[in-house]
Amino acid sequence: MKKSKGIVTLLLSFVLIGILLFTVAVGWGPNAVGAAKHIKLGLDLAGGVSITYQAVGEEEPTAEEMADTIYKLQKRVEVYSTEAEVYQEGTNRINIEIPGVSDANTILEELGKPGSLQFQTMDGAVVLEGTDVADAKAGSTVDNMNNQIYVVELVMTDAGAEKFAVATKENLGQQIAIVYDGEIVSAPVVNAEITNGQAIIEGSFTYEEAEQLASTVRIGTLSLELEELRSNVVGAKLGQEAIATSLKAGIIGFALVVLFMIIAYRIMGLAAGIALTAYVGMTIGLLYGFEMTLTLPGIAGIILSIGMAVDANVIIFARIREELATGKTVRSSMKIGFQKALSAIVDGNVTTLIAALVLSMKGSGSVKGFAQTLALGIVVSMFTALVVTKMILNALYAIGFQDVKWYGAAKERKHINFLGKKKICFAISIVMVLAGFVLMGINAGSGKGALAYSLEFQGGTATTVEFHEDMSIEEIETAVIPVVSEVTGDNDIQTQKVAGTNQVIIKTKELDLTGRETLNAKLAEQFGVEESTITAENISGAISKEVKNDAIIAVVIATICMLIYIWIRFQDIRFATSAVVALIHDVLVVLAFYAAARVSVGNTFIACMLTIVGYSINATIVIFDRIRENLAEAKKKDELETIVNVSITQTLTRSIYTSLTTFVMVAVLYVLGVASIKEFALPLMVGIVCGAYSSICITGALWYIMKKKFVSKEETE
Repeated sequence: MKKSKGIVTLLLSFVLIGILLFTVAVGWGPNAVGAAKHIKLGLDLAGGVSITYQAVGEEEPTAEEMADTIYKLQKRVEVYSTEAEVYQEGTNRINIEIPGVSDANTILEELGKPGSLQFQTMDGAVVLEGTDVADAKAGSTVDNMNNQIYVVELVMTDAGAEKFAVATKENLGQQIAIVYDGEIVSAPVVNAEITNGQAIIEGSFTYEEAEQLASTVRIGTLSLELEELRSNVVGAKLGQEAIATSLKAGIIGFALVVLFMIIAYRIMGLAAGIALTAYVGMTIGLLYGFEMTLTLPGIAGIILSIGMAVDANVIIFARIREELATGKTVRSSMKIGFQKALSAIVDGNVTTLIAALVLSMKGSGSVKGFAQTLALGIVVSMFTALVVTKMILNALYAIGFQDVKWYGAAKERKHINFLGKKKICFAISIVMVLAGFVLMGINAGSGKGALAYSLEFQGGTATTVEFHEDMSIEEIETAVIPVVSEVTGDNDIQTQKVAGTNQVIIKTKELDLTGRETLNAKLAEQFGVEESTITAENISGAISKEVKNDAIIAVVIATICMLIYIWIRFQDIRFATSAVVALIHDVLVVLAFYAAARVSVGNTFIACMLTIVGYSINATIVIFDRIRENLAEAKKKDELETIVNVSITQTLTRSIYTSLTTFVMVAVLYVLGVASIKEFALPLMVGIVCGAYSSICITGALWYIMKKKFVSKEETE
């Protein structure tokens, strides 16, 4: 690249990044508001709609019916937001909270009134119930004239498929009506016997009409018939102060990371800083473009991802310095450095991306939302590191930064005997993991619960209070929450305002009759509210058993997929096994910390654990990539133990720097963040330290032991 081209490249880069940041922060036009202002926010940041349904009928619904209905509704409302919450209230009510919406009537109209659904022949015989339908969705196909038409695709349950096969066989050429709450919503003609449980309803549908019919069928498959009891527009659970402090923490953390990169890597660090700025702008813009819902843990996750995005740059810069140390020119070192770093960056990020995609497809609720944000961050960070950083670095070289002093050559370092300490490291890890199980057992035996489960996990009591004035969220936090905490003896308290009223919903641990009466009396004494107007209902956890099971299944599938990918890429099952064992180790150690510190286990717990999984596997892949490379270049006389120790030593700077930058980002969050952010940041700091420790001290040693003990046939020949 010539000097003039380098200048043009830099100027264009600054202009494009400037336009990107301006669009995100400010926008264009007389009344423009930046994309950042239009990002969908979760209930905790912006509030939304709260709808309460009640089961129809004189008999109380069973626990199984309630659980099944809650799970199906959770799947329905994820269309509006992955952060929507569905939980039980009392014995026969279900509450739905959908963020980022201010019109309850629109949601009620689109979601549909949960009622009874039947498939009937035209003489009135019922051949199928709504519960026999597993799913319904709008789709498209091509007719005989090769024109695209919109249809409704139905999938039956196993039992429904058998009933449907009989019904279609006996009613060929006849209509089977879909009847919802006594009204025929569609009456398609049976064209063929359907035995596989999958049907298509054709008609002169627009896409909106097809989706509306599909929505009606889906809502009619619920185990219970529901009626709307009430609907409210609820305010944010957290105030503007929470958002402001989180953004402030992000800016400070970002500045510290960029400053560190410049000090550590000089001109390369400057290029990384410019690329990271582009990364932030692109991430925010894509969050808006893909209409992802952002919650406070999501903000923390994005801020955290800035620290993790540094990793690819650190790997590249370390490789460049290694090449410079061999006497190569700066230009040659840059080219080779990017080439050699590519496999570690791709393998590490693709492995994490596989996990994110599986979690997105198989997970529910906050797991799905977290996975989508994670996947976005991975793709953008790879692009900025491999494309933007490279472009900026080449431009800086072209305009005159060509001396080695601007880049710094790697110094020869004597390899450290990590494997010599493997027994000590294994012992430390075993003690930490076992201590966690012991602590959980002690906690459970003392009646406190193995872990400090939050309201999202174990439910509690929702108390609705009508105050005499419209209190701000900050006033509620400083005046009301301490009073409630004094009565309940617990700090896990969530509050929500009901828009347009003076009502505040206070969610606490489950209170018995005495506890409710005590709380009511205290609120009346402190704030002069009428006790008779205070209402309370027990609520289930927002994270249902089915959602938990979905999360566990998704994590297991993701782990298996990661294992298979590493096995294929490294052509050695021992690499994959070591990586997964280290991953499990990190999760268990952080779980032990949760048990010891009694940090609240809620939505942030899931986000924290998933972050640690991605972070841990990425760090391990970098070391394994170097072991693989050194094995390929090793001579027969080289000892395997030496190769492993050298590989870990060569990647040690990367491990320390990446862990340090990520730790700094999270530490700033912890210092400046609100309580819920602190609950996310504290165990995450433990996870970062643990991930660095396991990558350096555990994974290589595990692979070495398995390599020595389980020798393949090819290796003996």
